[in-house]
Amino acid sequence: MSKSAIIEILKRVYDPEIGENIVDLDMVKEVKVDEKNGFVKIKIALTVPECPLTQKIKKDVSSSLESLGIKKVEIEFTSMSQEERQALLEKLRSLRARREPTQAESGKRAYQGSPVALLPKGGIHNIIAVVSGKGGVGKSTISALIAVELKRRGFRVGVMDADVTGPSIPKLFGLTQRLEVNKDGNKLLPATTKSGIKVVSMNLILNEQTEAAIWRGPIVSGVIRQFFTDVEWGELDYLVVDLPPGTSDAPLTVFQSIPLDGVIVVTSPQELARVIVAKAVNMAKKLNAPLLGLVENMAYTKCTECGSTIFIFGKPKGEEAAKEYAVPYLGELPLDPLLVELCDSGRIEEYQATELSRVVDRIGEVRVELYQLKAPKVR
Repeated sequence: MSKSAIIEILKRVYDPEIGENIVDLDMVKEVKVDEKNGFVKIKIALTVPECPLTQKIKKDVSSSLESLGIKKVEIEFTSMSQEERQALLEKLRSLRARREPTQAESGKRAYQGSPVALLPKGGIHNIIAVVSGKGGVGKSTISALIAVELKRRGFRVGVMDADVTGPSIPKLFGLTQRLEVNKDGNKLLPATTKSGIKVVSMNLILNEQTEAAIWRGPIVSGVIRQFFTDVEWGELDYLVVDLPPGTSDAPLTVFQSIPLDGVIVVTSPQELARVIVAKAVNMAKKLNAPLLGLVENMAYTKCTECGSTIFIFGKPKGEEAAKEYAVPYLGELPLDPLLVELCDSGRIEEYQATELSRVVDRIGEVRVELYQLKAPKVR
């Protein structure tokens, strides 16, 4: 029950994302021992708030302490400050540097960077992530449409399909051929759409497009990082990152590792979608990701016979939701049968709509208004 014995035992507990023990990483901020009542209280600082791997760390800590006969354990989780996180990165570099010769001798792959460190942007000038609180709101379609509109305006554009377990971007663009590697054999070459948009997706790597990628969170996170670092993206004016819905491992990896210039939140008129969109907005705010605004998809449709407006999912609530969550409102897009047809046949690049053009115009305006970011020149 001694404090030193407890700390020694906690060295067996590893951060599942970083791969180092929580003691050496200075994540254990406090250990209080009540020997009389057989009670221990431990405070652990996580790299980000509401980390999806919190429950695993909690379980591992409790299991480790059971070996000392400790049954009553209270574990309090906090999040690191920016200064503490920077100190962790420095400590991690030091740990890896000391271990590197041993790794080389044993033939293991050398450490390539920390999951909690921002990756370098390379030749990519602007990175925009498209997120949603829940599935079924057309987030991937919006990601593809934004990329198409940017390409139409003369920019060099790429799309990274970060929805590793449910990729749909290749289908929208009609891409089926598997990705190849460059001549040096060290980087993937992205697929290229008919209009010249570069695309990377898990569905372009798997042997069969219907094959399921049944992976745990840390593996998914690693794949997303590789999509960014191990792909020959070249010079891009914009990289659009299509994220899976929700606030779990994959979105966290993007927010934590990829230097985002903006986040776009997609919702639809249903009240359920509006309630859950708050989670995506709050995640972006907690992780200091610049919010460009909210797009309401499938806001209405037009009757093909009389041209009247039909609100299939109820009256649009996007502008009201944007005001409630204090984010810019980028506009609404209709549920268009033509778009559905083009998406199903892999011809999304043929779709044009004034509503889409207005949304992209507004994205540019918001970036200037909120972040004083200068858009790249059209080549």
